[in-house]
Amino acid sequence: MTAYSGGGAAVAAAAAARKRRLEEEEERLTPYTKEELAEGWEFKIVRSNTAIKGERFARLCAEEAENGWELVEKFDHNRIRFKRPIAKRANDHMAIIDPYRTRVGLSEGAFAAVILGIFLGIFLFIILLIGALG
Repeated sequence: MTAYSGGGAAVAAAAAARKRRLEEEEERLTPYTKEELAEGWEFKIVRSNTAIKGERFARLCAEEAENGWELVEKFDHNRIRFKRPIAKRANDHMAIIDPYRTRVGLSEGAFAAVILGIFLGIFLFIILLIGALG
């Protein structure tokens, strides 16, 4: 095993551990009462790999409202919880946006590809700079 592959494994393990911590945090912060569930509410958390704030946050809330979802809380700039009455499912066939989407923005794979591309670009720039100076 090279140092590079070991480093990659460590990064992957750290990312998996962070994801587990965030999921555990969400479980602690989102205890649904029997009353909420008995009253016919359904819940979801919309996640993003990039920050959802400002105009993007307002647009997300407006899009979710079109399908009957109401903002419950914003955990951070990457996780936002919504709820809606289960009766709103009757209108799902008319939805323009998937009413059960839980991700917005770049997928995890696309986000990783962008980050990798940035690092490769910086690496190549440094190599070219060293070659030009040497």
